[in-house]
Amino acid sequence: MKLRRSLVFAGLWTAAAFGQELKCDLTGYHAQDGLTAQMRSGALELSWTGERGEQLRAQFAVRAGQPVVQELAARKGSGSWIVLGKNLSPEFEITSGVRRLSNQQIGPLRELNIALTPDVIEREKWNAFWDSPLMVPGRSGTNLDLPRKPEEIRKVWAKYQVTACQVRTDGARIEVVFPGLDAGIFSGALQYTVYRGTNLLRQEAIAKTSEPSVAYKYVAGLKGFSIDDKTRVVWRDTARGWQQYQFGGAVNQDAVGLRARNRLAILEAGGGSLAFLPPSHKFFFSREIETNLGYVYYRKDSDTTFSLGARQPDREVGYKPYGISDEIWAKRVAESRGELNNFALYNAPPGTLQRMPVYFYLSPDDSRATHQAVMAFTHDDVYKPLPGYKVMVSHFHFHLNEQLTDAGTMDFEPTWLPVFRELGINLAILADFHSDSHATDTGKLRLDEQKVYFEGCRRFSDRDFLLIPGEEPDANFGGHYMFVFPRPLFFSHVKAPAKGPAGQPFQEDLAPYGKVYHTTTAANELDLLKQENGLVWQTHPRTKGSTGYPDAVREKDFFRSDRFLGASFQSLPVDQSEQRLCETRCLGLMDEMNKWTGPKYLLAEGDTYMKYADDETYPQLVVNYVKLDRVPKFDEGWSPVLSALRAGDFFVTSGEVLLRNGAVEGTGAKRTYAAEAEWTFPPEFAELVWSDGDKVDRQIIKLTDMAPFGSRKFRIPFDATGKKWVRFAVWDSAGNGAFTQPTHLK
Repeated sequence: MKLRRSLVFAGLWTAAAFGQELKCDLTGYHAQDGLTAQMRSGALELSWTGERGEQLRAQFAVRAGQPVVQELAARKGSGSWIVLGKNLSPEFEITSGVRRLSNQQIGPLRELNIALTPDVIEREKWNAFWDSPLMVPGRSGTNLDLPRKPEEIRKVWAKYQVTACQVRTDGARIEVVFPGLDAGIFSGALQYTVYRGTNLLRQEAIAKTSEPSVAYKYVAGLKGFSIDDKTRVVWRDTARGWQQYQFGGAVNQDAVGLRARNRLAILEAGGGSLAFLPPSHKFFFSREIETNLGYVYYRKDSDTTFSLGARQPDREVGYKPYGISDEIWAKRVAESRGELNNFALYNAPPGTLQRMPVYFYLSPDDSRATHQAVMAFTHDDVYKPLPGYKVMVSHFHFHLNEQLTDAGTMDFEPTWLPVFRELGINLAILADFHSDSHATDTGKLRLDEQKVYFEGCRRFSDRDFLLIPGEEPDANFGGHYMFVFPRPLFFSHVKAPAKGPAGQPFQEDLAPYGKVYHTTTAANELDLLKQENGLVWQTHPRTKGSTGYPDAVREKDFFRSDRFLGASFQSLPVDQSEQRLCETRCLGLMDEMNKWTGPKYLLAEGDTYMKYADDETYPQLVVNYVKLDRVPKFDEGWSPVLSALRAGDFFVTSGEVLLRNGAVEGTGAKRTYAAEAEWTFPPEFAELVWSDGDKVDRQIIKLTDMAPFGSRKFRIPFDATGKKWVRFAVWDSAGNGAFTQPTHLK
């Protein structure tokens, strides 16, 4: 009788614990091998096959309107299930502030005589870089309508009123949606996604706000993990040493942000492991430095339970280096020490569905094996070598001339150099003489500094690594732009109507420099580019100091010249409702430029400052794969690099998606676009984009049925009639991607 009463009590306790039987609409679900969903004892159970044939399981229930992850488990083959977590609750905290237009954007708008009407402010504020919505009151002179007020900032933990769920199959994935998420000004749904062929489980809030001018960040995780004698979280620190926490310390009031290398930490549980991490690129909004701010967290909630997840902190943390005077440091990198005015968060335009994901990786293996498996998604945070291509980055203000002058020797290795080598970079275009050195001097002072700059780039170039001395002159073409020449070139520049010293010619021979140019107008800047086969492109177009550009100069002869390559690509701003990186500002501009005139391209840039080995650089960098058989030696010059860029023989990528052999085949009306692509994360779609010179259109090829760590040869027939150009891209489910440059049709 006692046993019977105990069983009845246990049943009642279970019903009370899990509230109500979960009702799910499975009409959108289609069973397939290795990917199933079923109702079991009032809960929804997803089962899927992982990367090495592992069996994975996630069970979902509802407790008083709150979704619950009833169990996460993994096993090898037909072995015993290893439970990685039970009775877990999703947690999302959304912190929002007010998006403001920056004064840096206002400057070029005023120079262009563009009035700051409400429409202009509404359009341009969404491209703000110099904005830090969580810093009160803010620094005067950085943004419109300061000071910020404390009441602008809202921190809200999501609550739920869930009564049912929808289950749907999309290719080789299952999505489970729980409507009823409420997070203050945001409302929407909670979604879980599992993918056949990978151990990933994606948890995300998908929500929108109707309020204007919202900038936000989020925390996403799971809470309710149990503590036992063997529970621990492990991670690699910024020096790549293995660290651990065993939950033997005090209870935490707030999340403990781990400065984990590679944005990855792992829970060891039951003989298996559960990794937790943010998306590798889309999670990161643009900054000027890459200090590791701690993007994963744990929180010991009680003596028996804890939480895990991914986070963005509230503010920037600058470098604090040893060995350089405060005066020199403040002068050199004031741009990157703006903790009070540059931490822009994500955009949330009214009505847009913002996706706020965190990934969990279920594994029956130990933490070291799981770490290796997760790192495969980003090729160990290295830009993977691709035969026939070299990896190139651009636009870095390292102040190399000043560094070498301070060191008193050319044989000094800057801290940023091993960072580039570790990432697998072969070519780097620097941009000294921006806020450093004597950029606007027209005589010996600047020329001597250029000499040090060129020699420094020569010293640090190697057999498979080339430093290219570029410059961002920002003189007469409007906005900010980059100059690169095929060899070291001495030149000076002033901005009209200012003039150089009386009688200073456009070109002269000066010992010990040799040929020296002096530019004072847009016309002779273009002459310089033509005469020396240089290239120029608009840096950070339509934002920062290039707000309004290149639109304002689209009819100018220098823009229409073949010396004007196009513009640069950087993941700025980040809008989590967009499927692509820099979807509107960057890709939209590339399509428009190619409607305006002949071939114009997008070159990936960094536009960042100092770097150190313990930075988290990979997720905040997008690169170019340039079609080259080898890296030129410094003393040979780098004409092959500039020729490949001018021909559009390169593609831009975040690193997880790679392209090769993209080309238009055939002649006449019936043509084919052929390309090969490979990826790591489950892919989302490929697209062929084209324009007739007026409107832009595209063909989308869904890839949700494709496995992760896969590849495909694409052959896409298209009718060339009336089309001016085409380009190709592939994007994955985490928001990573790669795109080719436009091919203009003849």
